[in-house]
Amino acid sequence: MIAIEGVGKTFQSRDGDAVEALRGVSLQIRRNEFVCLVGPSGCGKSTLLRLVGGLTLPSSGRVSIDGTTVAEPRSDTGFVFQAATLLPWATILDNVLFPARMMGVLTGAHVERARELLTMVGLAGFEGKHPRELSGGMQQRAGICRALVNDPDILLMDEPFGALDALTREELTLELMRIAAERPKTILFVTHSIPEAVLLADRVVVMSPRPGRIAEIIDIDLPRPRDFDMEARHEFQDATRRIRDLIFGSRARRAA
Repeated sequence: MIAIEGVGKTFQSRDGDAVEALRGVSLQIRRNEFVCLVGPSGCGKSTLLRLVGGLTLPSSGRVSIDGTTVAEPRSDTGFVFQAATLLPWATILDNVLFPARMMGVLTGAHVERARELLTMVGLAGFEGKHPRELSGGMQQRAGICRALVNDPDILLMDEPFGALDALTREELTLELMRIAAERPKTILFVTHSIPEAVLLADRVVVMSPRPGRIAEIIDIDLPRPRDFDMEARHEFQDATRRIRDLIFGSRARRAA
């Protein structure tokens, strides 16, 4: 469904220097596949996500969805950022409806779907509240609903749980797995948490330090549905060990 072909991305810094974020990245992502991107800070994970979302364009290579080159944001793609980025003056329901309103396609069906999504993530009764009245985890749930309100085929998630406390992060990880099971999507998910990546993904793409390249793609051989008890399984531990070794090399082996 998503084809990333020989993609490179170079930015110009404020002092005029060229910063190469990505080099020669190629990846094929199947429909309804859950793929996680992991790697050291600054390796271009978020940049790659933004390229797939049409928020920036590659310096070289091509990104396409169903054979069409991605040149701008698409209505079939939802984006969830690390911060919920909700409009502080709007109600939670209006925040969820914001993408449909901006695209000029808002209908009664969108309102009904927004309410269904908020109920699904445990926010029924909070539709008229404002973001300041919700916890960080609740705000991020609303952000996920906003990304899903147009029923996109693709969901791009850039460290969506990174700013949350550990318990809320685990709760939302389980919530995301449930949503993915009930409403299958093609999901590309950036995270710094190796266990989170292994628990969520069908495949984990491990990236090298900048300029980001694909070091290895790890198939996750765990049945679904999944839960945190799977962390004790040898398949889970083998996958996390391999990913740590790819990212940290000899340091991971010495620590073990």
